[in-house]
Amino acid sequence: MLNLTRLNSFPLKKSSRYFLLLLSLLLLLSPPPLAQAGEHDFATWLKLLRAEALKSGVSQKTLDAALSDLKAPEPQVIAHDKKQPEKKSTLQAYVAARVNPERIANGRVMLDRYATELDRIEQKYRVQKRFIVALWGLESSYGKGTGKHSVIPALVTLAYDERRSHYFRKELLEALKILDAGDVSLAAMTGSWAGAMGPFQFMPTSYRHYGVDGDGDGRIDIWGSVPDALASAANYLAKARWKGDQTWGRPVKLPQKFNTSLSGLNTRLPLSRWQTLGVRCINGQPLPQGKLMSSLIIPDGKAGPAYLVYGNFRALKRWNRSNSFAVTVGTLADSF
Repeated sequence: MLNLTRLNSFPLKKSSRYFLLLLSLLLLLSPPPLAQAGEHDFATWLKLLRAEALKSGVSQKTLDAALSDLKAPEPQVIAHDKKQPEKKSTLQAYVAARVNPERIANGRVMLDRYATELDRIEQKYRVQKRFIVALWGLESSYGKGTGKHSVIPALVTLAYDERRSHYFRKELLEALKILDAGDVSLAAMTGSWAGAMGPFQFMPTSYRHYGVDGDGDGRIDIWGSVPDALASAANYLAKARWKGDQTWGRPVKLPQKFNTSLSGLNTRLPLSRWQTLGVRCINGQPLPQGKLMSSLIIPDGKAGPAYLVYGNFRALKRWNRSNSFAVTVGTLADSF
């Protein structure tokens, strides 16, 4: 009888030694993962980025000024990006934390202080000024919290990190083009840890697409010119198909045995139809008459608040995809 155990014992042990040796060599020769790369890998990546930026039209002078002092990614930016909320708040808690007496009072001050500019912007872009001011209040507390991070190092760090590198690489290249055009100095190009800039926290691509000259001085300055920032925000909403003769939506009261399968943004019905289904204004009064198409959202479930939302709610969601954010903008605007 053939002794298979004895026949295979030596070759297996020998093969195992060869396998372990080969595996060790492969581990030594393989580059580390991008998220754990050393300075040499970052330098190589930055060199390739420079080449791409040059090819896209950014000058060598701008690249030297913006990138020459960067030696490594910024750990605090990655820490911010990885940080997740400990718990998800309800819509009611989210709104209550942001639509507070101080923010409402400051919004009224801004409506009065910039009344001339806001009236002009409202007329030009057909976006009601109270919504522009509400966005201003939520994005930066009316300019008090625009962020102090240098935008280029922040975007370099996020573009180098492999998780969302494609998105932030595009934003970084746009930021370099903004610098190259002379729209803002490197020192003044500050914002959030994610590269969002100015009172309305525009990403560089949003600045490129929607930034406008609101004060007529021939340049777009969302960092230092309030009229430019306000007009740029209005332009964004206008291009998001904002309707100047409509509001955003309204809180409503549902009947006890309401069919919640009708909720969600995929269902659009005229106000008259919601009326026949038993939906009422929050004070119990009938809904406004008209054929305005609207959707019902119940973010916290049937026990939570319900809202009928219109086309402008969808425009707000093009600004920020969060239902909670859009409801909060509308609620704050209604509070002025």
